[in-house]
Amino acid sequence: MAAKKKAPEAGSVTWFDLTVKDARKARDFYRKVAGWKAAGHPMEGYEDYVMTLPGTGKVVAGICHARGPNRGIPAQWMLYITVKDLGRALAAARRAGGRVVHGPRAMGGRMAVVRDPAGAVCALFEHAK
Repeated sequence: MAAKKKAPEAGSVTWFDLTVKDARKARDFYRKVAGWKAAGHPMEGYEDYVMTLPGTGKVVAGICHARGPNRGIPAQWMLYITVKDLGRALAAARRAGGRVVHGPRAMGGRMAVVRDPAGAVCALFEHAK
């Protein structure tokens, strides 16, 4: 029996993705500019992309269409910060002057996008237990 994979440490940046109107165009851009390879990732009737390093297959980022569950996510490179408890993290964000701009929603755990008091956004992610 394989050991259960340990969730990343709270506070660590664990993922990057880009959500845009035309994910195919962005996928092609980053394949040409960064040399990344792309693999399709099925969504709700369409396909997003998992980007990998050539030769290694190491996953480096995702490129997503701004539709379906990703509708309303700002078009920018988004970093995902792991939190222990998404509900508590969102309450803390609001008390600190931030606001939730997307979610929370299920996504292999739970995630939400927040805007900080300076206007920058990031995703907070609670791994499935």
